[in-house]
Amino acid sequence: MKTAIVYYSLQGNIRYVAEKVSKETGADLIELVPVKAYPDKGMIKFIWGGSAVTFKKKPELEPYKFDAADYDLVILATPVWASSFTPPMRTFLEDNDLTGKKIAVIVTCAGGDTSKCIAALKEASKAEGLAAEMSLIDPKDRPSEENEKKIAEFAAKIRKLEDGNG
Repeated sequence: MKTAIVYYSLQGNIRYVAEKVSKETGADLIELVPVKAYPDKGMIKFIWGGSAVTFKKKPELEPYKFDAADYDLVILATPVWASSFTPPMRTFLEDNDLTGKKIAVIVTCAGGDTSKCIAALKEASKAEGLAAEMSLIDPKDRPSEENEKKIAEFAAKIRKLEDGNG
């Protein structure tokens, strides 16, 4: 089974997790990079990001290499913005048909409930169910043994899925 981790990371938390999971599983990393970068500091970050989510914006992305036919499992990784997933992930999901693929989800946030974001990702990806999911609180910015344990457990679950035992 071949796996891809498709991710968007504004401040590096998702990138941190995606790289760790990729190293543990051998999954391909596909980074989504908007042509026009989002602000990453101050209140404008929240205003601009929140409005982009609310209005379901689909930013143009830098070219990336992804062919759904090459993968059995696709891990969608995104920070939580306004209780949902990021606009670059929306663009990816609308540009790529993941029907029939196993889908797993990684979300990061500064705190709070991530269930709405995970449900929105499940719906937007057209997944019948999620093969695995993981929520973390700022794993790069606020390292903890709990986060590292969750990452290791998630990677182990992905390896089992890849081996056909999950």
